[in-house]
Amino acid sequence: MVVEPDMERFQINFSALERAINAHTQAVIINSPNNPSGVIYSEETIQQLSALLRQKSGALGHTVYLISDEPYRELNYTDLPVPFVTDFYDAAIISYSYSKSLSLPGDRIGYVLLGNDMPEFDDVYDAIAGSARVQGYVCAPSLLQKTIGRAAELNLMPDLSSYRKNRDALYEGLCAFGYRCMPPDGAFYLFLEAPGGDEDAFAEAAKCEDILIVSGRSFGCPSYVRIAYCVSYETIVRSLPGFGRLYHQFCK
Repeated sequence: MVVEPDMERFQINFSALERAINAHTQAVIINSPNNPSGVIYSEETIQQLSALLRQKSGALGHTVYLISDEPYRELNYTDLPVPFVTDFYDAAIISYSYSKSLSLPGDRIGYVLLGNDMPEFDDVYDAIAGSARVQGYVCAPSLLQKTIGRAAELNLMPDLSSYRKNRDALYEGLCAFGYRCMPPDGAFYLFLEAPGGDEDAFAEAAKCEDILIVSGRSFGCPSYVRIAYCVSYETIVRSLPGFGRLYHQFCK
């Protein structure tokens, strides 16, 4: 079940989430920094979510797990760290991928982290380890594993300056035309309200300007489109006149 977010700021819609959790709910999945909005859930938000899940777990008589999908953890443009959910909720699972922080798209290598106080730790650990074999996954190539290990030793981090430069140029350029959007706190996407409200028509028209964007309907947010700015700065600059023409086309 997908719970609609608070569309004003793309934060967790706690009233909708509370209504959605029922006897069949085994886990809640979140993604922060978020794809597609770029929102980062604050420590206060994680604390509120943890309190809700503890209350629901007690009322339902079984553990409701929290799974946090965090491939964009290091892509954070704020001065505050991305909270570790395992610090706030015992039954939390962190799923991490190096594909974004080390610019390795398509290479499936990362880790799953369980807190030390995870209820039934051994059972959960065995289930995660066993699922990889049952579903037919194989280990990442040994050379890639050694590369990631060395990168971790060197504490390699992404170059946020280039992402921030692209983000600022795109956000400021779109706002100058009159588009409505929020500056992303993390990741490398900007979630834009489609002029006229028809995200599919807008995304299709953008192709004529050599701009490829994704309909927000794919993320449960109709009337929005997602723009990725993990490209060269020159590509961002070249796209802006096209976005200007699109705005006038859909706001006539």
